[in-house]
Amino acid sequence: MHKVKTNRWYTFQPVGMDTWNSCVLVAPGSRVQVRRLPGCPPPNTMGHCHIVDAAGRFAGLVLTNSLQPIGGRHG
Repeated sequence: MHKVKTNRWYTFQPVGMDTWNSCVLVAPGSRVQVRRLPGCPPPNTMGHCHIVDAAGRFAGLVLTNSLQPIGGRHG
């Protein structure tokens, strides 16, 4: 399980339960940003984080392993 950083951009490549979770509102390969939402646990809590799409709309709660760093850098 790798860690992600708030406000950094990643590519969503679903693994594990994210491959069949219909609550995620972005397609595989989409560019997403990790956000820390008010009243929610911070990113990396229990291997999960909240993401928003490129337009800034909430896209779901995903596993941190489903997020690949853009440009080969690990978050």
